[in-house]
Amino acid sequence: MPRKRNRIKTRKLTISTTPQVIEYLRQLLETGLYGKNEAEAAERLLSHRLDEYLGANRLALRKDKQR
Repeated sequence: MPRKRNRIKTRKLTISTTPQVIEYLRQLLETGLYGKNEAEAAERLLSHRLDEYLGANRLALRKDKQR
């Protein structure tokens, strides 16, 4: 069964990193908790960290500045 469409609009972001970081992301993939590829693992880590920053009031959620 195909997945439902994501209701949240997404944008593409390209980053460059070291082979060591890629290896760490691959290790996370082996847990089955971080997606199916290195890009998904990186996105999940980034989203989780941003959520922590929001919870600690280190960032402010600004709905008026969505792009």
